[in-house]
Amino acid sequence: MAVYKNTSGQTSSNGLKTGLKSRHLTMISIAGVIGGALFVGSGNVIYAAGPAVILAYALGGLLVLFIMRMLGEMAVLNPDSGSFSSYADRAIGRWAGFSIGWLYWCFWTLLMGWEAYVAGKILHNWFPFIPIWAYMLLVIVSLIWVNLQDVKNYGEFEFWFALIKVVAIVMFMVVGSLAIFHLWPWGDISAQGNVNYLLDQPFMPNGIAPVVTALLGVMFAYVGAEIVTVAAAEAKSPEKEICKASNSVVWRILLFYVGSMLITVCLIPHNNPLLKDPTWGTYSVTLTALGIPEARHLVNFVVLTSVCSCFNSALYTCSRMLYSLSGRGDAPKSFGLTNRKGSPWAGVLFSSLFALVAVYLTATESMNVYDVLMMATGTVALYVYLVIAFSQLKMRKKYEAEGRKIDFKMWCFPWITYAVIVVIIGSLLVMLIEGTYFKEVMYTSLLALLIVAVGGIVHKVNLGKGVSRTSLRPDSTLD
Repeated sequence: MAVYKNTSGQTSSNGLKTGLKSRHLTMISIAGVIGGALFVGSGNVIYAAGPAVILAYALGGLLVLFIMRMLGEMAVLNPDSGSFSSYADRAIGRWAGFSIGWLYWCFWTLLMGWEAYVAGKILHNWFPFIPIWAYMLLVIVSLIWVNLQDVKNYGEFEFWFALIKVVAIVMFMVVGSLAIFHLWPWGDISAQGNVNYLLDQPFMPNGIAPVVTALLGVMFAYVGAEIVTVAAAEAKSPEKEICKASNSVVWRILLFYVGSMLITVCLIPHNNPLLKDPTWGTYSVTLTALGIPEARHLVNFVVLTSVCSCFNSALYTCSRMLYSLSGRGDAPKSFGLTNRKGSPWAGVLFSSLFALVAVYLTATESMNVYDVLMMATGTVALYVYLVIAFSQLKMRKKYEAEGRKIDFKMWCFPWITYAVIVVIIGSLLVMLIEGTYFKEVMYTSLLALLIVAVGGIVHKVNLGKGVSRTSLRPDSTLD
């Protein structure tokens, strides 16, 4: 693998420093699964689907479990900061690696602007004498600084961000469980004894259609689980950490998402109007009903740490994706340069572009424009999952033909892989026909086609002139 600049300290096979510890990787994998959508966005899903939201989150989690197993199989054999983009390059072709890498970069860099905006709004609500855009700038500059330091700094920040989220979820589940068993002495729920909403209302009060729509929306809540395979490339034992993270995805989803939804639908009627109020959120509504004072502020603090964690991970992931694309000749060589701390500084700064655009739009009261940009990334998760499945299908067959030993395998190959491909394609078709996510599918598809077209031009010009792609792809190409 090419290394553009030597850095002090031990380096991984792709030239980045190996500063992440096992506890960092554990919390990064947890942080990747827990997003702000759990605390706030899940309210809309509960309102529409009713108690069947449990089924939607469980089925969505099952799909992510299979995807992580496929990705883990490839990552254990070839740890790489480009993760699925690198594997798509090797398995499907250069156009696939280029396209999915840049599409994924677009998703996270656009999301960073939105996360900064949410953080700014929360801080502005607490201390209104400072404008939202100023808070946004503070968050952005602070987390850019973190990502320009040694990678262990990123790991430490994610460790504590994730720990706050885990503690909050565990406390919510403990309090909620006490209320369900009539052991919580405060709040309207205990006073009325209404802790059997799950049994008292229909499982699918609005029919199957909202559940299908909810399932499609739930898939987006799990985006970020794959970040650990990017970060593992900078760990001392990437193969071990990837196996551990992939195996633990299922219990994290069951505990954090399915468990939280189960408690919520037991304690709160699904048609509570506050659930679909974006200023409240699932946890706030439930904890307020339980009589906890200032529950909204407590939850907003957790959401603040969650969006900062998301921004931090997004910036890290974007810079490493650019680093990998640069090494393969699919991005300018400058994105492969690292500073003395081992950080790909050019990729970090460039990946902050849309976050700074969001600051400008907020300052000029034009943030509604950003909503249109975000719509273009609405179904990126499904495209990434689809590419992972096709890549694993081809790479597994290749390795088996070569007689290569595979210790960490996808189950029931190739049948589950084929089933996942069918489900994802079917989901995209349902989204188009059903209509709720029609614009997201269309805008994301147009963005993907644009990136493919740009990729064709880039390969003609050859941004990676002077870079030997053979040396960057130790496994023989399949295209």
